[in-house]
Amino acid sequence: MPAALPARGRDEARGSQLLKGVLDMLLLALIAEQPRYGYEMVEELGRRGLRLVSEGSIYPVLARLERSGLIQGYFEPSPQGPPRKYYCILPRGSQALRQWVDEWQRFARGVDAVVVRHAATGATSP
Repeated sequence: MPAALPARGRDEARGSQLLKGVLDMLLLALIAEQPRYGYEMVEELGRRGLRLVSEGSIYPVLARLERSGLIQGYFEPSPQGPPRKYYCILPRGSQALRQWVDEWQRFARGVDAVVVRHAATGATSP
């Protein structure tokens, strides 16, 4: 039987799994706000409370979004070091983002309907 993770490790693992399900949508939403480069997206997600995202986790997602025709990458000179690859949203990406946001809002309302009731009653498992 595997050893139990410490509480913090369990919370981070659970948060990481939840984040994987919405990372495409989050990155697309950031890019829709303004063109961004990878590290900038990681930093911005952290500023908004999503500190579990690393550069290594976003680049495969960005590549998939680009292959799908939702975003487009282009290089710009950097004040420090090599050029940075920025991403901008394409019309197809804007449409996909609207659909994902609609789905997310329906899903979040359903989750809230369950967990808010639990939080209000203070119910616990037997």
